[in-house]
Amino acid sequence: MKALVVREWSEPQTFHLEEMPIPEPGPEEVLVKIHTAAINFGDTLIASGRYQVQPDRPFTPGAECSGVVEAVGMKVQGYKPGDPVAAIGFAGRARIDRRVIGSCREYAAIPQRNVLRLPPGTDLERAALFRSNYETSYYCLQEGHLKPGETLLVLGAGGGTGQAAVTLGKIMGARVLASASSPEKRTIALEAGADAAIDGRSTDWRKQVEAFAGAGGIDVIFDPVGGDQSELAFRTLGYHGRFLVVGFAAGTIPRLPLNLPLMKAASVVGANMLVGWEAEPERISQNAKYLVTLLAEGKVKLPPVSRRYPLAQASDAFKAVASGEIAGRVVITIG
Repeated sequence: MKALVVREWSEPQTFHLEEMPIPEPGPEEVLVKIHTAAINFGDTLIASGRYQVQPDRPFTPGAECSGVVEAVGMKVQGYKPGDPVAAIGFAGRARIDRRVIGSCREYAAIPQRNVLRLPPGTDLERAALFRSNYETSYYCLQEGHLKPGETLLVLGAGGGTGQAAVTLGKIMGARVLASASSPEKRTIALEAGADAAIDGRSTDWRKQVEAFAGAGGIDVIFDPVGGDQSELAFRTLGYHGRFLVVGFAAGTIPRLPLNLPLMKAASVVGANMLVGWEAEPERISQNAKYLVTLLAEGKVKLPPVSRRYPLAQASDAFKAVASGEIAGRVVITIG
């Protein structure tokens, strides 16, 4: 089989396409014939050694994919050859095992806990797009204790996790304001269900947020971006507001003055699903099953696929995602 291999950290990212034997699944692993690998911003960080967890090298990049079960290990239950599946994440305990599932290859032996069986007839390209973004966003909104009737501000709402947060926020009964940097990304957020969308680069951005929120202020902020806008966003929170720290796609970790949470009686909440996966695996598993039900019911809104690349052009796919300028998703078509 063909597989991408990261042997050295590089910037811009370049990968070697190598020929390898098809792996044998371990006792608790599922061998998946990969159909589509979806590339997230987090994948670009992992592949360049800039993520909070660095896989041991050499490794195959890619933490999200869909495909069909080819074979199962002797201890695997509930899966059989031919089952359509979607898989995500780090295999095992991320900080100890330091192994990402490695979706940028033709076959992958993936631990059963990382695999989710899909409803029959599910489009495999669509299935590759939903797990990481939706499970991350749902976990984060749970951590923020988002309630029906509250006001949710989503930063980076045209990106993968932001778009999922918009859709889930509406399903959870919130009023949702989306902030995104381009008209194309704001369109994606509105199609995902946002009540309104504003330009994240507008000079009167804060006034627009406060006008939407009203006198009570914003209840929950979902921030996968970081950078300079985080502090400005925090200032729009109301009493007992919750600021969800989801990620730093802007490349800069903000420094929030701690007098702001004190003055507003507001909270900063670190929402890290990797930690949640290790601390509450049953909760994460139940979340995944709930979200795949939403997918089957047509309630999951997925951004359009903007670009498709073959495995041999994976370096271009990673560069496109790392640029942050793409509206929609980037996938590597393998199967």
